Amino acid sequence: MPNSNPAAINTSSCSTMSGQHSKPCLSEPQASELVQRLFSLTPSVVRPLPSYDDQNFYMATAEGGEYVLKVMNSEDSKNPNMIEVQTYAMSFLQQNGIPAQTALPTAPGKLMSLEEIDFGNGCQRFMVRLLTYLPGTTVSKLHLTPQLLYEIGSTAARMDKILKEMTHPHLNVLQREGFKWSLSNVPLLEGYLYVLDGDPLQEVVKSVIQQYQTSVVGKYPDFRKCINHGDFNDLNVLMQPDETDCYRISGILDFGDLHSGYYIHELAIAIMYMMIEHPNPIEVGGPVLAGWESVLPLNEAEKECLYVLVLCRFCQSLLFARYSVTLQPENEEYLMITSRKGVRILCELLELGKKQAEKAWFQSAAQFAHKK
Repeated sequence: MPNSNPAAINTSSCSTMSGQHSKPCLSEPQASELVQRLFSLTPSVVRPLPSYDDQNFYMATAEGGEYVLKVMNSEDSKNPNMIEVQTYAMSFLQQNGIPAQTALPTAPGKLMSLEEIDFGNGCQRFMVRLLTYLPGTTVSKLHLTPQLLYEIGSTAARMDKILKEMTHPHLNVLQREGFKWSLSNVPLLEGYLYVLDGDPLQEVVKSVIQQYQTSVVGKYPDFRKCINHGDFNDLNVLMQPDETDCYRISGILDFGDLHSGYYIHELAIAIMYMMIEHPNPIEVGGPVLAGWESVLPLNEAEKECLYVLVLCRFCQSLLFARYSVTLQPENEEYLMITSRKGVRILCELLELGKKQAEKAWFQSAAQFAHKK
C-alpha cells in the first residue's frame, strides 16, 4: 500500500513568496546540502542535468550510490498528491518489469520533502526527491534501427497496460482537467497561437486543430482508456546493449506528465518524438506501430485517428516550446530541441497526407510483424 503520508515540510524563518510559477535554480552547493541534510548522504560528484521546468542534478555519493536529485517547480510542488502518485507509478512499473526510477526515502522515511529555498529574491517552496540513477544512453544519441523502434513501441504499450492496473488512494488526481499536454485538450492550443504571430506555422497549427475537431473528437467513445506516461520522448527513454548486442530499454524517465488518457495517445506521442531523431521520419511509424500492436492491437477508430494525433503532438510540442521560451529565454537551447527539426517534419507529414502516411505506416508494420 502506498505511503499515506509521504512528504515532509521543512520551513524556515524566511517569508515565503506566493503566486509565482518558478523553475528552481539551485546552485550545486545548495543541491549538495539538500542531499546531505535530507538523505544523510555525502555527494562526491554533483552536476546539473538538462530539464524543462524542474531542476535535476546527477549525484554520485561517497557511500557508493548514484542518484538524480529532482527539484520540482514551485507550481507543481503545490500538488503533493500528484507527485505521490507519480512516484508510486514509477515504483509500480519497476516492480512489474519496466525499468523506472524509484525514490530514496529521506532520513525520517518520507519519499519527498517540501523545502523552502531562497534564491536571493525571497523563499519559495519546492518538492524535492532523490531518485535512483538509471544507466543507459538516451534514444536521441542512438541510430534508430527498425528493431530498436519496435522495442520502443512494445515497451510503451506494456507500460500503459501495466499502469492501467495500478491502484492508489489519490488516483483521481490524474484526471488533470485542462492539462495542456494531454491530446484530449488539443483545442487549448488556440490560446497560445499568439506566440506565432507573423509566422506561417500559425496557419499550419490552426489547420491541425480543425482536423482534430472534425475527425478525432467524435471517435473518443471508441478509444480505450488508460493512464499515459504522456512524454515518451527521445530524451526520456534510455537504452543499453544486452548480451547479444541488441539494444534494450534500460530506463524510462520523467513521469511529470502522467495523466488519465487513451492508449492511442501514447502511441502517437512515441511515433512523433521518434520521428524527430530519424533521418527518414516517415519510416518510424511502421516499426513503432508493429511493436505496439504486438502488445495492444489497435481498433478501427484508433487506426483512423493515429495520423491526426501525431500531427497534434507536433503542434503541442512546437507551440509550447515557443511559449516556454517567452518565460525562460535563458533556457532556449534546451526548450527548442524538438522545434528545430519538428517544423520541417510536421510540414512534410502534412504534405504527404493522411492516406499515404497511413499506407506507409500500416504496410510497414504488417511486414515487420510478419518477420517476427
